[in-house]
Amino acid sequence: MPEYLAPGVYVEETSFRQKTIEGVSTSTAGFIGPARFGPSTGEPELLTSFFEFERIYGGLDPLDWEDHGDTPNDLAHAVRGFFENGGRRLYVVRTYEDGATGGFASYVITTGVSGGIDVLVRARHPGAAGNIGVTIDVKAGQNILTTPTGSTHAVLSGARQYDVVLVSGGSPPGPNLYWLEEHFDAANQLDTYRLRRPGDTPATAPLASELTGVDVHVITVAVTVDAMGRFMDARTWEELNPDPRHRDEALLTVFAAEPRRRATELYVPIIVGPDPLDTTPSPLADGVTVLESLLAELVASTSPAVDTAGLLEGNLVPPPASTPVTPRPVQFQFLMTGGSDGNRPGVSAYEGDEDDKSGLFAFEDIDDISIVAAPGSTRAGLNGRQAETASIQQLVISHCERMRYRIAVLDAPDEALVSDIRSYRAQMDSKHAAIYYPWVTIVDPVSEEEMNTPPSGFVSGIYARNDIERGVHKAPANEVVRLAIGFEYLLNKAQQDVLNPEGVNCLRFFEGRGHRVWGARTITFDGEWKYVPLRRYFAFLEHSIDKGTQWAVFEPNGRILWSKVRRTVEDFLFNEWKSGHLMGETPEEAYFVKCDRTTMTQSDFDNGRMICVIGVAPLRPAEFVIFRIGQKTLESRG
Repeated sequence: MPEYLAPGVYVEETSFRQKTIEGVSTSTAGFIGPARFGPSTGEPELLTSFFEFERIYGGLDPLDWEDHGDTPNDLAHAVRGFFENGGRRLYVVRTYEDGATGGFASYVITTGVSGGIDVLVRARHPGAAGNIGVTIDVKAGQNILTTPTGSTHAVLSGARQYDVVLVSGGSPPGPNLYWLEEHFDAANQLDTYRLRRPGDTPATAPLASELTGVDVHVITVAVTVDAMGRFMDARTWEELNPDPRHRDEALLTVFAAEPRRRATELYVPIIVGPDPLDTTPSPLADGVTVLESLLAELVASTSPAVDTAGLLEGNLVPPPASTPVTPRPVQFQFLMTGGSDGNRPGVSAYEGDEDDKSGLFAFEDIDDISIVAAPGSTRAGLNGRQAETASIQQLVISHCERMRYRIAVLDAPDEALVSDIRSYRAQMDSKHAAIYYPWVTIVDPVSEEEMNTPPSGFVSGIYARNDIERGVHKAPANEVVRLAIGFEYLLNKAQQDVLNPEGVNCLRFFEGRGHRVWGARTITFDGEWKYVPLRRYFAFLEHSIDKGTQWAVFEPNGRILWSKVRRTVEDFLFNEWKSGHLMGETPEEAYFVKCDRTTMTQSDFDNGRMICVIGVAPLRPAEFVIFRIGQKTLESRG
């Protein structure tokens, strides 16, 4: 209660509104599987289009595994199918398993300068898509050293803190590289810059205001990097400053081994730094040292081409500042090699590690995922990989059961006959999973040939489309499979008569109606939860009530709290009934909510438990639509 101690007028805000429950989203999916590129650890990024997937994880080109050879890129095709079929939000976890080569593409720029270092350019993530071409241009600007009229002290026009500059002339004669540090010259009462070099101390560093002589020039230096590969779109980073502390984008910040920003890890495909790679570069030295090495004359015959007639042989030093100059840049062009897609990911790669957030563990901290799939994990699942495939599928099922509000969309193995899929299905039992058969035939945009892909990506997109257009209460079946030009096997009614009672959801072609999902059952033998929409609708209700009643925790456990909780849940269920998502002609028929002394004992009170009992009458899909038609006699009425 507020305190009223002194006389006066007290104006207070209060609320007369009832707490409300907002329905959670059920259309966000999570896919796990191998890709051409991208991170395999850390929290996955939300994708809203296939273009975003390509930027981070590469395109649709096949994977080249060291232990299996070329394999279709099932995850990429599943992501494309998801968005084409109406999906809007997707999280992707890449699985990667090291092969014999290490997997990272790289190139070492070898220098011959005394005291210089080799510069390593390496792909940020493992994968054959990291074998890309890189161009590094070291460009010089104008001479920024001027002496104002009537002054005896030089000024660096337009200079900024931590700019890297090349000073020619003077002592030492140079050219030499420095970084600029702001400094107040107390003796002359003016702001200037110290010219710092690796290994120097501030006390010994020269001041820019003391640079004199017509042969002295101070020129800013920046680096431009271009990266382009067969499996990666072209990307350019212009005018990067070598010093990592610069307020603009810096060379060793953008291409840092341990980036400060998540966006750098996702969208910058290469790392640049001293060789061997130092994951904690010294901002005082490494940026300038790397630049010095890039400017040094290359002596190894295998080194990339460099324009030594530019910066190194005097063309960098311009005439006086009043005359425009266009110094020729030093350019390096090379192809990184050694990138590998590794081996085919096994059970451990899908399971992942909780500490580095890899595998299925990466999905556990993301609350809004409600659909989980592992596209491609069942490829060749009946060809010597039965145990591995079954283990991966069980991991996905266990994940969804542990997370409670999720459903696993499972793929049947490719090339499976009806008898094969029946045996495969008999190994699993879960009310949090549904299996789909057969595989979907599409036209591969890369090869422009027909290929079979796992159905889980397409079906997950249909789940999302169905939820958005109709609602999670409606079965995600009798829906067109977009992009499909056929199925691996054309099933007939007799074959589905065998599969449907066992919980295998069939994909079928109907003349004049196209390719459709023709099943909506889970893989449980519990008849109470045999329908996909029933399982998903209860997950929606439970998750919504869970999130919408968090305010009740630690409230006084009495009749006022019970009344508030009842009204909150009843209002939510009334809206569901009004929207046609529950059975019953009246709200009393559709649901009940109890939270009073009849639902709790004294032991519950003593142990801090408030128990609310909720019952709902859900809709079930009209799986069998029956019309009974018979003859009738003509009757006359007098």
